[in-house]
Amino acid sequence: MRLVLGIETSCDETAVAVIDRDGAVLSSVVSSQVATHAPFGGVVPEIAARKHLEALAPVLDQALDEAGIELGDVSGIAVTRGPGLIGCLLVGVAAARTLAVARGLPVVGVNHLEGHVVSGWLEAPDLPHPALALVVSGGHTALWRVPEPGRYVQVARTRDDAAGEAFDKVAKLLGLPYPGGPAIDRIAEQGDPAAFPFGEVRIKGPPAFSFSGYKTAVRDLMRRHAIAPLAHPDDEPPRPIVDLVASFRHAVVRELLRRVRREIERDRPRSLVLAGGVAANRLLRAEFLRLADEHGLAVAVPRPAYCTDNAAMIARAGLPRLLAGGNDLDDIEAEAALPLGGPEARRTSRRHR
Repeated sequence: MRLVLGIETSCDETAVAVIDRDGAVLSSVVSSQVATHAPFGGVVPEIAARKHLEALAPVLDQALDEAGIELGDVSGIAVTRGPGLIGCLLVGVAAARTLAVARGLPVVGVNHLEGHVVSGWLEAPDLPHPALALVVSGGHTALWRVPEPGRYVQVARTRDDAAGEAFDKVAKLLGLPYPGGPAIDRIAEQGDPAAFPFGEVRIKGPPAFSFSGYKTAVRDLMRRHAIAPLAHPDDEPPRPIVDLVASFRHAVVRELLRRVRREIERDRPRSLVLAGGVAANRLLRAEFLRLADEHGLAVAVPRPAYCTDNAAMIARAGLPRLLAGGNDLDDIEAEAALPLGGPEARRTSRRHR
């Protein structure tokens, strides 16, 4: 096994990457559909699947070209099989199977969430285990213990909105551009995070995250303080919106770190990983690094290009199985709902986002 081709089409990014047997990234190309879905305020599954069909071949060609190789140089394929939008996943899985059959290559199906977790090792291959990994994105917010490579124990997950989903919904309430996460992060840098009070989330039962209450709190604060949404997303936000956004961002980051801190104190990991699209949030990155330093832990926070959906993380997650001779060609299937974690994983909700 010399070179691995990764394919990722779980939602609204068409991504292809090439890595070598040591996990070094030779190329990572991502074609985003943000502009396509922006008028709708969210991802339209049917449109996303069609865009993957249009983009996958050009993206594959670009990834091979940037890696300086031809398709015949590839030794194995790793593809996202779930979780995600089923139509989008089918495009990637079908392409991977076709390439595998045509070239006589092994192919392995990868859990998208495992890809995010192992993205911490893309740039920090010596990060020690046991690790604690927080994945925060538009569709997922969960915390895993990683006792050893390839083993994942779910500690907590969101009971309602994922953190990134909450950012998008609050941005829509305020009339801010889509996607909401980057817009809120940018505007919040100018605001006062103490301007509006947000109480801490109280959850009974197993450990979990919850963010829908913060969305409701924003709506209530808008009504109480007569804060109107922007008439147009490109308008300059007034001071009340800037401060409300800063306070909301602070509350979400506080909730994420509160659960991570508790697990550090309970489980004593040797390292921390922060991944997922929301890991590009500047406040979250800074506070996560501060938390690791406070506890003397090794830490990996991938560069923003490896936080959002990408195929390098999928190739990296599939690499050990390919090196061990694994091949899912006969039974690989796309699965919209695909949990990550062994039988000991503690589930906090039956709802899979």
